[in-house]
Formats: sequence, structure tokens, C-alpha cells
Amino acid sequence: MKQLSIIEQILDLARWAPSGDNVQSHRFQIAGPRHLVIHARDTRADCVYDLDGHASQIGFGALLETIAIAATGHGLGTRVERRQRPAADDAYLIFDVYFEAQAGLAVDPLIKHITARAVQRRPMKTRRLTAHEKTVLEASVGPAYALRWLETGSDKLRAAKLMYRNAKLRLTMPEAYEVHRRIIHWGVARSPDRVPDRSLGADPVTMRLMKWAMASWSRLSAVNTLMGTWAPRLQMDFVPSLMCAAHFVLQARQQPRTIDEFVAAGRAVQRFWLTLTALGLFMQPEMTPLIFARYVDQGRQFSKIGNLHALAATLRERCAAIISAPGLYPVYMGRLGEGPAPSSRAERKPLDQLMLP
Repeated sequence: MKQLSIIEQILDLARWAPSGDNVQSHRFQIAGPRHLVIHARDTRADCVYDLDGHASQIGFGALLETIAIAATGHGLGTRVERRQRPAADDAYLIFDVYFEAQAGLAVDPLIKHITARAVQRRPMKTRRLTAHEKTVLEASVGPAYALRWLETGSDKLRAAKLMYRNAKLRLTMPEAYEVHRRIIHWGVARSPDRVPDRSLGADPVTMRLMKWAMASWSRLSAVNTLMGTWAPRLQMDFVPSLMCAAHFVLQARQQPRTIDEFVAAGRAVQRFWLTLTALGLFMQPEMTPLIFARYVDQGRQFSKIGNLHALAATLRERCAAIISAPGLYPVYMGRLGEGPAPSSRAERKPLDQLMLP
């Protein structure tokens, strides 16, 4: 077996960073003994959830933070520079990562939780977070961000209603159907490049119906018309929203506008996620309310089905009523809590499939 270089050892760990829908739209290129180049392309062209590439940029930030954490295991610090490219091609980003030996650099304790971090879409325990857990999690995101907790019964009920209603957008628009058709890996518990159906949180009967219906948009549309979407929304959105310790909102103290600011938010998200993993907690992202609220705020179309835009506008107001705070700007949402580790999860492509010559 080939002996991995130090950079390859770092990357073999860092490839487990979160990747939206497990698309892994980045590639690594080793340019020197201490120089890594990351080629990263966002998914805005074919994913309705990646408005302006911001969701991907958050993912790239999480990847960079994971590389930095993994590098401490070799006594290396990291310096990251993003290459300036034409604004017309800002969907394609290039990052130069330089590894620098630092005497006395401690191994980041989060390193041992990189591969354990996972999405838990099923119900969790409802035990509320302790004051200690909140303090540790709030410290993990750094001074540029704040965390808002939605943890009372009424808070979680409002969040559950929001997620249930928002799921109707996901399940009834053809643009989202195309994304789901690509990324769901049917009949498996683990997938190296997609999302296993067994991790989605619905019961076997509902999953069989979903698989059959998703063979084509016309079939899915007919099923939605005849039967509605209440069953998957109830199982995958409403019940899990109630069965957790809390929902959280990561809020920036200055509104993110640039690529680098969204990348920085992704680095904070990954430290938060690894920290809650270290505390024995699990998390599920809940980003779609924020994404569709941005479509509404900017007056931009996201679907050829017109009445969905009116629904999104209503949901934007409900979302704002739940999470808005003066002087703070939401960049990430999710729910978290205790519970057993997910038995099904997205894995990652082998390192050699992520490498460029």
C-alpha cells in the first residue's frame, strides 16, 4: 500500500468535512511539500438550494476549517489565500493552503471528532441543553457570531410548524425534485457520493412510495395531487422538530455579503458542529427557510410554479418572526440534541477520487 504524504494524510481526514447533499464539488491538488491547491465549484447552476453559491461557500469554509484542524495533528498551522478571479466566474473558487511548522502547536482536540460528525435526521432526545453545553457551544463560533436558542416547548412548536410548511416548497416544486432525484441513493444505509434513503427519517412504507413516485416529475406531481405531502413532512420535518433539545440560529454580527464572509461563516459552522459532536450531541441542518427567505427578499424567482412564490413570502414572514434579532444576521439554522448515532449516513469518496494531478 502506498505511503501517504503528510498532506495526503491531512486530506484523508479532512475529506469528511460536511458537503451539502454530499456532492463534494471540490478537488485537491498538491502543488508542493507544504502547498495545497483546492479547486471548488459551487452548485448554483443546478441546485435551487444554492442561491448565489452561498450554501457551497459555507461548505468550502467548513472544509478549510477541517483541514486546519487536521493539520495540527502534524504540528502544522495553515494559511489560506483565495485567488482573485473574474467576477463573472465566481462560481469557481481556488484556494491556496500553505502549511507551516509551528513549534509547540497543540493538537486541536476537535481532530478526533472529524469522522464522527454526522447528520441526524431522526428524532432525538428532548433533554434541554445545560448551561455548560451552551457556554461551550457559544464560545466555539467565535466573537463574530452569536447563537440563538429555540428551546422551549412553544419555540419548538413554532419551529416545527415552520419546517412542516416549508417542506411543502421542497416537495412540490420541479426544481427541487431534480435535486432530490440526483442526490438520493435508494436502498442503502451508506453512500460515498449521495444521501442514503435510510438516513432521511421516513418509515419504510413512505420511502417505498417516495421512490416509486420520484421515478418522474409527472408521477410525483400526480401523487402530490391525490395524496398530498403530509406524510413525509410529518415524519421528516414536524416530528423531528419537536423531538430535539433545541433549534439554533447562527447569527453574524455583520451581514455577510462577500464570498470570503460566507466562507468564514462556514469555518464557524464546522467548529460548532465538531464541538457539539464532542459533547455527545447530534445535529441536523435546517437551511431551507433562510434560503427561500433570501429569494423573497431579493424578488427572485425560484420555481416555474407561480403560487409557490406566494407561499415562500408567507413563510419568510413566519421565519422572521421566529428568528429575527436586531443587529444580527442569520447565516445557518439547525436542530440538535442527544440520541443514538445515526445508523445510516453519507460517507465520502476515497481520497484518490478527489485528487487532481
